[in-house]
Amino acid sequence: MAKPATIKIRLNSTAGTGHFYVTKKNAKNMTEKFTVNKYDPVARKHVEYKEGKIK
Repeated sequence: MAKPATIKIRLNSTAGTGHFYVTKKNAKNMTEKFTVNKYDPVARKHVEYKEGKIK
């Protein structure tokens, strides 16, 4: 069987609050680490989220 094109990733907050989002990305098109600005409800502001592994 073929591997699926999308994989689950965990977006960890850089604010140090421990908050994270879980999303999917296409591993074939986006080979580099994923970073995005999203809302952190613990810090109550928009911060940068970086990709990490799901344990």
